[in-house]
Amino acid sequence: MSRDEPFEVVPFDALSSAELDTWHALRAANPALDSPYFHPGFAAAVHASGRPVHVAISRDARGGIEALVPHHRDGRVLRPAGWPGADFQGPVLAAGTPFRPLGLLSRGIAVYSFDHLIEQAPGFGPWVIGRRPSPYLDVTGGLTGYLGRASRSGKDNMGQARRRAAKAERELGTVKFDPDSRDPDALALVIALKRAQYAATGADDYFAEPDRVRLLERLFRTRDGSFGGLLSTLHAGPRLVAAHFGLRAGRVLHWWFPVYDPAFARLSPGWMLLRELVAAAPSLGVDRIDLGRGEDEYKRRAKTGETHVCQGVVTRNPARRAAAVAIDRARTAVRSVRTRTHP
Repeated sequence: MSRDEPFEVVPFDALSSAELDTWHALRAANPALDSPYFHPGFAAAVHASGRPVHVAISRDARGGIEALVPHHRDGRVLRPAGWPGADFQGPVLAAGTPFRPLGLLSRGIAVYSFDHLIEQAPGFGPWVIGRRPSPYLDVTGGLTGYLGRASRSGKDNMGQARRRAAKAERELGTVKFDPDSRDPDALALVIALKRAQYAATGADDYFAEPDRVRLLERLFRTRDGSFGGLLSTLHAGPRLVAAHFGLRAGRVLHWWFPVYDPAFARLSPGWMLLRELVAAAPSLGVDRIDLGRGEDEYKRRAKTGETHVCQGVVTRNPARRAAAVAIDRARTAVRSVRTRTHP
């Protein structure tokens, strides 16, 4: 394969079993790829939900697979598979393997755009225009282990959550947490509450595209042992006060779509749910909960650590890069104003 055409591109469902086995092996050989978003099950679910996923494959001189890049094509632009809902992005390759992002710009492609690229992704340095924190909770040892590592504000909020759960039980009825709900009606309610939240805050409605609803429904049904969706619910009496739908792979859970009933906001049900999930982590086999990119106050308080994810564009066109830099600076300015206004 020539230097100008270093990748072959195939539809996800055209990958052979040997190629999927290699995907699993490369991911297993690179600790930076332990997020569920790098599991082939995520790309499979996105593809099956109606948004085509293609995979760019880079091979070595002997024909062995060095790297895979699942993506969507929109005209002349490539984006990571699952965009805009993929909270970690990057090529799937073994640790220490070099990567040449410009190789993605072939067959009429002008741009590879990313917004949650892991910092460890090799070769992307010249194309990064911004970095933002992506907090996580180390929940090894469950609630006791977490509290031993948490900040003072994290400990304080978990203590308040315990007291508010007791208050909810007195006022509303028995508080029941189900870490792994199989109730499809509960999933439908999560989506409805999330859409209502988007409408109330003026945020873009992620679920306005039907394929994204189908994606959650498919992930909810995916339970192959190594990967799948995880729905956790918190009831007080008969009422669902909070819930969360996330992705699980191995010992990592990604915090993806948390919701709560606004009628019970005074009880901080989101913290109640998070506390229960941390306590349940050992029974779920989870050691880390990734909270995803963002400077939200609850993430700042709850985290035990953070990584960073990168935003940028791979392009040969300086004007495209300059435009992307301007957009990123404008968004950073807006976030800064919001942080000063709402501490």
